[in-house]
Amino acid sequence: MANHEILSGDMKIFLHHIYELQKGVRAMALCTLPKREEAFAERRLQEQHWDYVKQELNNEHVNFFFGKKACLEVVRLIVDRPLNCLSPEEDFIIGALLGYDICVQCERFCGWKGKEISRTA
Repeated sequence: MANHEILSGDMKIFLHHIYELQKGVRAMALCTLPKREEAFAERRLQEQHWDYVKQELNNEHVNFFFGKKACLEVVRLIVDRPLNCLSPEEDFIIGALLGYDICVQCERFCGWKGKEISRTA
């Protein structure tokens, strides 16, 4: 991607995730990109020495999980099918690794398991 080209919104988010990884704000990120931006994303991750897992979604999109090696090893063990096919436990783990609000993750998990949660402090 040449410097004079305008970056897509997806690519801006991807680059911001890299910035957050560099600053220690997050340990792992997930970004869904159009296939046309796949080569640029791989090159950028390799140049900056970030470990990553690529998940083909369809002919048009690809998921990139990237960040610290320990987190990516868990992704390699869990993400062997589409994300919407993960078990509640697997989804919880991936959400926690991505830094999602842990209380919201707990509420989602309990909802999947049929347990109602009281929303008091």
